[in-house]
Amino acid sequence: MRLLSAILAGLVFGIGLILSGLTNPAKVLAFLDLAGAWDPSLLFVMGGALLVTAPAYAIGMRGKRTLTGEPLNLPTASAIDRRLVLGSLVFGVGWGIAGYCPGPAVASLALGGWKPLLFFGAMLAGMGIYELIERRKG
Repeated sequence: MRLLSAILAGLVFGIGLILSGLTNPAKVLAFLDLAGAWDPSLLFVMGGALLVTAPAYAIGMRGKRTLTGEPLNLPTASAIDRRLVLGSLVFGVGWGIAGYCPGPAVASLALGGWKPLLFFGAMLAGMGIYELIERRKG
């Protein structure tokens, strides 16, 4: 049941990303271009997502378990530290250069083409490098 619900949630999320235009790097870059030809349409996508997420999150916080019966494990960290700020900056710069972030990049693989494949490969390489660095520290 857990695997099926994860696949279903991922499929719905991916279809939503494709339909909303978040898998189109040109549309994303136009949204991020506040000083140029700004395209505010993704603002409505994000607002719609908040309208769905906020009540669902409020309802979910009342219980101790997910709909599939798994324990509800939410992050407890609340500090804004150097790692968080630097990670956010790297994420933002990468998003602004490529027009992809991880979710839309995975959904874009379903649409084909070499650009999402290249981004996805670079994303996996970056994750692997991070893991290697973290293991050497520990």
